[in-house]
Amino acid sequence: MSEEKSYDYDLVVIGGGSGGMATARRAAEYGAKVALIEKGALGGTCVNVGCVPKKVMYNAALHVEMMHTLKDYGFNSEFKHFNWNHLKTKRDNLVKNLNEVYEKNLKKANITRITGIACFVDNHKLQVNNSFYTTKKIVIATGSRPRVPTNIEGSGLGITSDGFFELDCLPKKSVIVGAGYIGVELAGILSLLGSKTYMSIRHASILRTFDELLQSVAMEELEKNGVNFLRNSHVTRVAKSTDGTLVVDLSYKNEALRLSDVDVLIWAIGRDPNTEDLQLSKVHVDLTSTGHIKVNAYQETSASNIYALGDVCGIFQLTPVAIAAGRLLAERLYNNKPYAKFEYKNVPTVIFTHPPLGSVGVSEEETIREYGNEHIKIYQSRFTPLFNAITNKKTQSAIKLICYGKSEKVIGLHIVGSGVDEMLQGFAVAIKMGATKADFDACCAIHPTSSEEIVTMR
Repeated sequence: MSEEKSYDYDLVVIGGGSGGMATARRAAEYGAKVALIEKGALGGTCVNVGCVPKKVMYNAALHVEMMHTLKDYGFNSEFKHFNWNHLKTKRDNLVKNLNEVYEKNLKKANITRITGIACFVDNHKLQVNNSFYTTKKIVIATGSRPRVPTNIEGSGLGITSDGFFELDCLPKKSVIVGAGYIGVELAGILSLLGSKTYMSIRHASILRTFDELLQSVAMEELEKNGVNFLRNSHVTRVAKSTDGTLVVDLSYKNEALRLSDVDVLIWAIGRDPNTEDLQLSKVHVDLTSTGHIKVNAYQETSASNIYALGDVCGIFQLTPVAIAAGRLLAERLYNNKPYAKFEYKNVPTVIFTHPPLGSVGVSEEETIREYGNEHIKIYQSRFTPLFNAITNKKTQSAIKLICYGKSEKVIGLHIVGSGVDEMLQGFAVAIKMGATKADFDACCAIHPTSSEEIVTMR
């Protein structure tokens, strides 16, 4: 019997984002000798230019919303000045601290940190700069990056969501291109903080992969907060004026429209996988039609010993999904759990717009496509939450519960309103466990809250 080949590592993870870090640490926990390759700051998109700094900016905008209600609650206070640079400094310090925590966690787990860009030599060998590393197994968790159009004159004058976090001051006038959750979140933040904000969207609605209820309520509330929607529009040209501001030309409802004195144009038109440096052709890793790495239910690629997870696969591009998939992969590889895998079903998600909206399970449109109308029952409610009952500015809440079959199993829950970001997690657990409408009804309501509406719908 031949001896097993010796490698430098049991596992090398390419990418130091949330998914890569979770995989590496869980594998090391079970005794694997692990290295992690990352060219930049640890934490990936989420920590550096995504979830964490975005939530800080969302919270700043939330303060503005609260200030609009102070007089209604008997306080004599005005929103006089907002110091963007002060907030940016505190936010950037938070991110820096998290980078340091990630570094400490690697050292604590005895994971080797390799700095640089990785490329494949073969199925067990990687090159980083001028050094080579051999390993039994490799996990690709290189994430994705914001897309910038290449077919529009002057597109390079715009920035992406990454650039948003580099802004040194609040733009007086902003144009956001895109109808997905990143564009919607940035629009809400900028508008509430005082930037005159336009959203150029190609169709009549935003968030078109979400339930129609969420789309309509989100648009209504964003418009109340000052966002100007340019429906059925697209940018045709961008130019810089002599004063440094931008001129953005659009086709708007098949007519020409020009926006002048634009301080910032933000492209939020999607993200592309970070695969170009890996030289995947050397190891015959198959890609999808969109350029993402093709994986099966166990995160396996078409190449032996090579796995992939997170945004680079293009499936549910959410930080918690990448973390869960990475940990379960490590459980399967190093903790004798051969069937451990992440179930890409009933994944809860929240969009931090104003108010926030959350979703778990299937939308009404998806349900009808999959099951038809016959065995589906929809429960729906729109209301003004108690907080806004005495305020001049009204913010709407809305709930849709989608049930299937005679047992009325809950297969979809969609909510808009204050507190959604905290209330959805518990309901997601119930739906994951197969709860029915009767189970929801049997749960005693907490009064007065918006979440009680979910267990009292008729």
